[in-house]
Amino acid sequence: MAEKSERLKAMSEAELDARHAEKMKKKKAARDKIIATKTIEKGLLIVHTGKGKGKSTAAFGMVFRALGNGMRVGIVQFVKGRWATGERTALDAFPGQVEMATMGEGFTWETQDRQRDIAAARAAWEKAKAMIADPALDMVLLDELNIVLRYDYLPVEAVVAALEAKPAMKHVIITGRNARDELIDIADLVTEMEMVKHPFRAGVKAQRGIEF
Repeated sequence: MAEKSERLKAMSEAELDARHAEKMKKKKAARDKIIATKTIEKGLLIVHTGKGKGKSTAAFGMVFRALGNGMRVGIVQFVKGRWATGERTALDAFPGQVEMATMGEGFTWETQDRQRDIAAARAAWEKAKAMIADPALDMVLLDELNIVLRYDYLPVEAVVAALEAKPAMKHVIITGRNARDELIDIADLVTEMEMVKHPFRAGVKAQRGIEF
């Protein structure tokens, strides 16, 4: 290793550039070969979970990417209340491409009413099923669905069955902590956000443009 380091130090910039170009040429050829084998096109079932921040944020990033590609998107928010957020304001700029239903009444510790939370979750799920079945929508975001499944407000078996029966080219994104194993098993893409540091633990309140 030390010998290789000494050889690199002795090389001129031109030699280093040529060596780098050759290395990247080989890497590109290898990558192109791998990409050529990926021929399947399908609607993806995507799950964002974990204790770290960024699950809904990443999902809305996909939403805006889809909108930029001329796609139509449906959004159901299962938990978040009707308070103003930056993403909702931004989505107002795409009235013909977005259908958004904010059907949660806030977090469970705010409502403190289990039956009310169950009713809200079931109403949101009916809306979600309609969006998943709607051929006019290319993508559906089910924001915080994992939360209501964690509390058993919806039967996970029914949710899994509906997701498995979704249209072949429909993308569905699900967010929230503690994703059920049943969802992870059928998903195409699962990302777990891991918390390393969070300003809330240092006494910093939710910041405009970051949390909402």
